[in-house]
Amino acid sequence: MKHLEALILDWAGTVVDHGSVAPTTIFVEAFKSAFNFDITLAQARIPMGMGKWDHIATLGKLPEIDSRWQAQFGAPMSDEQIDHIYNTFMPLQKAKVAERAMPIAGVLAVIKRLQEQGMKIGSCSGYPRQVMDVLEVAAAEYGYKPDHSVASDELAAGSRPGPWMALENVNALAIKRVAHCVKVDDSAPGIVEGLNAGMWTVGVALSGNAVGLTEQQWDACTTQEQTELARDAYQQLHQAGAHYVINSLADIEPVLIEIDAKLAQGGRP
Repeated sequence: MKHLEALILDWAGTVVDHGSVAPTTIFVEAFKSAFNFDITLAQARIPMGMGKWDHIATLGKLPEIDSRWQAQFGAPMSDEQIDHIYNTFMPLQKAKVAERAMPIAGVLAVIKRLQEQGMKIGSCSGYPRQVMDVLEVAAAEYGYKPDHSVASDELAAGSRPGPWMALENVNALAIKRVAHCVKVDDSAPGIVEGLNAGMWTVGVALSGNAVGLTEQQWDACTTQEQTELARDAYQQLHQAGAHYVINSLADIEPVLIEIDAKLAQGGRP
């Protein structure tokens, strides 16, 4: 590949934590612990990819949650209540990410091959810095260490779906052209982030939030169940605007070759 310069990779569900399990289960626990309020895993996944404070705020505005919240507390969720859930979430999340830091099957080998070809590896996440500090150390023990990483609370402009985390990687890695970057993510806000930054975008369907299952849970599904889950995940990421959708980051090399060929012909995202 002669034109592509960098991949900007999400973390949970894209490189580590098959099924993006760590953040979703903790949202459920945090709501329960902070206010004895129940949300489902499916609800917790809806805003996935956003910064975690914004994620909690968005959950509070979902009609099915807001109506029950107001019935229980007499008013919509306040910023102070969001702060309390967020502060409850943080220590639980730091413990969980270390448990779910194992790279997704086949991903490390692909990243290594791309780095050997001169590809730079940037990264960003919906996790705040205090969680990323734990996750980066745990992932490095498995052999994953990107060239740069940006957390959701590190930039004054904000986080996803805005372009700022992706563009901060461009700056830090001294990328010459944004159009020579590929943003890879398993969530709709992460795909929109890449689009807003002017990058090619690749959605990761089966290993990430769109399906939301561990490898063991996926393997336990029937063929029909897997087909239906895959169809819905592909549709969700295409609807978010992804230029390409793949099963796993381990499958990305043919897509990168195709993008590089388009760039050679003057193509742009």
